[in-house]
Amino acid sequence: MTDIAKIHDLVVIGAGPAGLAAGIYAGRGGLDVKLLDMMGGGGQVNVIDRIENYPGVMGLETGMALAEIMSKQAASFGAEISFDEVTGIDTSGKHLVVKGGNTSYSTRSVLVASGAGHRLLKAPGEGRLSGRGVSYCATCDGNFFRGQSVAVVGGGSSAVMEAIYLTRIVGQVTLIHRRDKLRAEKFLQDRLFAAENSEVIWDSVVEEIVGDKEVTGVRIKNVKSGESRLLDVAAVFIFVGLTPNTGFLKGVIDLDQNGFVKTDINMCTSHPAIYAAGDVRADSARQIGTAVGDGITAVVKIHEKLDTSTPERQHDKI
Repeated sequence: MTDIAKIHDLVVIGAGPAGLAAGIYAGRGGLDVKLLDMMGGGGQVNVIDRIENYPGVMGLETGMALAEIMSKQAASFGAEISFDEVTGIDTSGKHLVVKGGNTSYSTRSVLVASGAGHRLLKAPGEGRLSGRGVSYCATCDGNFFRGQSVAVVGGGSSAVMEAIYLTRIVGQVTLIHRRDKLRAEKFLQDRLFAAENSEVIWDSVVEEIVGDKEVTGVRIKNVKSGESRLLDVAAVFIFVGLTPNTGFLKGVIDLDQNGFVKTDINMCTSHPAIYAAGDVRADSARQIGTAVGDGITAVVKIHEKLDTSTPERQHDKI
């Protein structure tokens, strides 16, 4: 099936902060914009426990609340959000064709804001026990382990932030990090260290996640001494980086060695009508604020390229 009622000015792939910001600016600027999202909108911001560093936002306690406001704002300016999984982009014709699960969308320009998912630890037991004590979202699953001991794997801001959240729910939080210092922002480190029910195991990696039908422990190895030991925990929360959602872009635009989209300062990719914004973009700071800025920058440049006054643009048919 092909969406042939009209040719969109812009199709945005992803409805996280970058995509929603783009939808707001595109709709308000008079562009015919379609947002495609396979989850329901909001992206990774939905799993953020507390919004503290997004300028101007102080009354919202969750990322999901921010995503809901942004979605409503985009819709108020005419941005249409559809739930569809993008499988590819055809660049061979006069217009780009974004291929969805059931529908294809013709458009003059595309903004890739498909974000990134959590990277797997690839330790034995991880896949088998996923959803049975292995989790990638503390705000989603932390409540299941109230009063119990859990482990968090990682050393960046996301890992420490999730560990802090867990200290308010579970009995004991043990952060396992492969180096002797954390990469997280200092104020987050200070908050974690101040929690009475937290500890950090340094210079260690996870060898195996243990359990039959559910997680009962994690076997860790000190990378300096080579010593291994079993840590009794009821859950393992893994935050060791992100994998970009760019499988549908292979052979379409240039990606870096990790699969993130290469862009210039204007968010334009190696194809002149395809842009990228947010976590999916190489060298992104991967913050809500920078994702929003990326989306806005891309739409401003896209708007400059599109002729908004010609009848062809407003009424073109395939």
